Amino acid sequence: MNLDFSEEQDMLRETVRGVCNQLCPTDVVRSMEDDPKGYPDDLWKQFAELGLTGIIIPEEFGGSGMGIMEAAISYEEIGRSLCPTPHFHSAFLSAKVLLASGSDDQKKEWLPKIASGDAILTPAWMEPANGFGPKGVQVRATASGDGFTISGTKLNVHYASSADRMLVLARTGDADTNISVFLVDPNAQGVKLTQALSLSSDTQYRVDFEGVAVTKADIVGDWASFTAAMYEGVIVLSAFAVGGSEQALDITVEFAKEREQFGKPLGAFQAISHYLSDASTLVAGARTLMYEAAWAAEVGKPLDRLAPMSKLFACNTYRDLTAMAEQVWGGVGFTVEYDIQLFFRRAKQLQITWWDTSHLEELIASSVLD
Repeated sequence: MNLDFSEEQDMLRETVRGVCNQLCPTDVVRSMEDDPKGYPDDLWKQFAELGLTGIIIPEEFGGSGMGIMEAAISYEEIGRSLCPTPHFHSAFLSAKVLLASGSDDQKKEWLPKIASGDAILTPAWMEPANGFGPKGVQVRATASGDGFTISGTKLNVHYASSADRMLVLARTGDADTNISVFLVDPNAQGVKLTQALSLSSDTQYRVDFEGVAVTKADIVGDWASFTAAMYEGVIVLSAFAVGGSEQALDITVEFAKEREQFGKPLGAFQAISHYLSDASTLVAGARTLMYEAAWAAEVGKPLDRLAPMSKLFACNTYRDLTAMAEQVWGGVGFTVEYDIQLFFRRAKQLQITWWDTSHLEELIASSVLD
């Protein structure tokens, strides 16, 4: 494993960090909470101009043709700034599904638009009271004439009101993996969007489908291609968690140096200093495991164990670190005026979405025991 970054990768990190600091300071993060659109236009435009919206899309489709290592570097900086952006949903996960199993026509139509930032795609996957496995997909796509009609409800559909298409996972048969991924227009007849509030105050929607007509040409993938994309997706989400952990630790360390009790800084008390040293160790471990998983994906090594381990460890670290940080900050840490609560809420939200702790543990156990 080689985790030395190239000069180009270091420049990419500096560029993304600079853009995030300039266009996504904390007041912008706060202003986007529970916003119906959920992301600032100038940030998205700058991402597009820098080629970040096409970071994993091949050059033949107008992308930058970079790899998952560059995506992980970018997401570490995006997580550090808590940037509200549909990048993961559109430019990574949806693009991965299209690249893996989309038709030539679908790739030619959508990948250039995703790469340029002119189109946003978002997955519609999770359902009320259902889990992350294939049995959790119970929305039905019933054969009708030359196509299908989709009926049912999806939850946690991010940025649905801004999306040009949703990647809707729907069941086409009774076997566990009889699941197809359909391109569905959010403005199609029979589609109803209802904004839902979340712990992290990001922009999510409940989407109800009532006899929504789609064609066979709208099928863009299946359960296998979506799951394969998720194995890489959880790696970049791990990078987001690592970046958030790093920033949460940094601002907590500064607070512990400046805040005084009984005539000396908080950090001078052994209990506080040990909390911070343990957190620093965990962040270093999470970062190394995350980049090991990204490197493995880059060179084509198996991800069945490394990818879920990466998200499990990074998200547990993120959540535990920010919970500890709330203790260091004391009662004020929970008030909206202070930034640490922004990280705490997002840490917990990320821990329970896009494969939660128990599902990740099941994936790892399957790899270890089978």
